[in-house]
Amino acid sequence: MFKNIILNTDSYKASHFLQYPPHTEYVSSYIEARGGEFKQSVFFGLQAFIKEYLLTPISQADIEEAEALFALHGVPFNKAGWQYILARYNGYLPVEIQALPEGSVVPTHNALVQIKNTDPQLYWLTSYLETALLRAIWYPTTVATVSWEVKQTLRAYLQKTSDDAEAQLPFKLHDFGARGVSSQESAALGGMAHLVNFLGTDTVAALLAAQRYYQADMAGFSIPAAEHSTITAWGREQEADAYANMLNQFAKPGKTVAVVSDSYDIFNAVSQIWGEQLRQQVKNSGATVVIRPDSGKPESIVPDLLKRLYASFGGRINSKGYIVLDNAVRLTQGDGVDKDSIKLILQSIEQAGFSTENVAFGMGGGLLQKVNRDTLSFAMKASAVQINGQWQDAYKQPITDAGKTSKRGRLAVIQHNNAYQTIREDALKGQTDLLRCVYRNGELLIDESFDVIRTRSNQYAIPS
Repeated sequence: MFKNIILNTDSYKASHFLQYPPHTEYVSSYIEARGGEFKQSVFFGLQAFIKEYLLTPISQADIEEAEALFALHGVPFNKAGWQYILARYNGYLPVEIQALPEGSVVPTHNALVQIKNTDPQLYWLTSYLETALLRAIWYPTTVATVSWEVKQTLRAYLQKTSDDAEAQLPFKLHDFGARGVSSQESAALGGMAHLVNFLGTDTVAALLAAQRYYQADMAGFSIPAAEHSTITAWGREQEADAYANMLNQFAKPGKTVAVVSDSYDIFNAVSQIWGEQLRQQVKNSGATVVIRPDSGKPESIVPDLLKRLYASFGGRINSKGYIVLDNAVRLTQGDGVDKDSIKLILQSIEQAGFSTENVAFGMGGGLLQKVNRDTLSFAMKASAVQINGQWQDAYKQPITDAGKTSKRGRLAVIQHNNAYQTIREDALKGQTDLLRCVYRNGELLIDESFDVIRTRSNQYAIPS
């Protein structure tokens, strides 16, 4: 239904072919994160868009569908232009897309992508693709950035309170967001973006997307876990039986199982049922039981439950002076978790004398849904046009908002003194342009694996 790239646009784009100056030949545009909540972004998602939309040519049926819709809609339609693409390029879009390597952690205010038409008759095509291309980049890049920022927070607390920080880190943030996003495609793209930084997810669509677009055999992992219905179906009087069943079914040596335990009284469940009735069964199983509270104020509940588990199961004091619970038990907090609240929870855990390694986190809406284009102030803008063989700058400079001033000219991105810097292409002077040509005229020129992208993201240190 939505595969027709001609209709993957805004209505006003349909009339823009009539609005450029006479003799316009080429339009060059770029995409950047102009700031927002973070100082850097984790660039991700372009390859998925190219494979999904640009490697399939438009057809005569696509043109006719667009023509009929726009006629009823009341806007002009450049049928001749699209017929030309079909006839001359077999339906593949004649544009060139340059981009930074995916997984790069880039300070805001730098070009991430640059696109221009490759046929002078199709000067209008560059900007026509803005809606689809910008959406394909801002959302996964923003989710990847949120996930990466949380990773830095977790890393800092692990380094302070754990003897095994880097080994603990990959599974400390789990994606719980599939049910809270606006579409299956959002779940796939956002969930996949999170997996650039972590290995834990319950978003199945993300696994499929990573396989389809980035050659990932298996990008993320999960464990058997209870939900409230599988506990409450036993009835309140049989709460302990419900937990025991989880142990009988899944608690095997070396395995991990998660059990939501706040259906009735989380404090009784932890201290009495887990801490007394089932304690020996938990210990004898050789598994790790992850107890999940799912209500209340986590910054007070989590340290309270850690103290109760320590009283029942014991633990050890690590070299940093923090308590690490017996391997038989851990906590996972998935309610009320976002990039801000997780800092409060981690602080409360540390103040209670416990290592961060005792707790994992799940994020849902805070990871995949509570973001928008303004989170990183994303925009795509024209920066140069060629008219009668001469390139000239195209830019906006509104006196009412200096933050929306756009870049000028054909662009390049360099590393200067180990920092990214966007400059004019004509100022390169032998420096390496980090913008790589990834797509041209229907051909994907760079096809990177998820492992390569994940490694690239993970090599960046905590920003100063």
